[in-house]
Amino acid sequence: MKKNKRPEEASESSIVNRITMLLAAKRTSLAVLRTGLALLTLPFSVVTVLIATSRYYNIADNLLFIVPLMIMNTLLVALAVYLIVRSMKRIHLMDHLIHDLKEQSAKLMVTTDWEEEFRPPHHDQSG
Repeated sequence: MKKNKRPEEASESSIVNRITMLLAAKRTSLAVLRTGLALLTLPFSVVTVLIATSRYYNIADNLLFIVPLMIMNTLLVALAVYLIVRSMKRIHLMDHLIHDLKEQSAKLMVTTDWEEEFRPPHHDQSG
């Protein structure tokens, strides 16, 4: 015979499950952010190599190669910026939703509110 859970236990359990789901989505957004940052470094590396070796070639003679390369670099930078901005917005949204869920349960707010412990002490500099 199963015992029914108290309503506050069931709601805390569902809140914990929702927070777990949001944290999984946040990890995915962090992976997208990491991918965007990696994509952002690639065009800058290519341009750095081109600048470092520019004395060995004439830009006017190799314009047929440089123009498509710069277009591709621009597209990679645009994609990287899109991924970074999108993931930052989603991370901020997940943090906000998690905070809202924590506020629904006083017990979760006490057990998971560790920011107070790690907040640096406030020093009054008026004097």
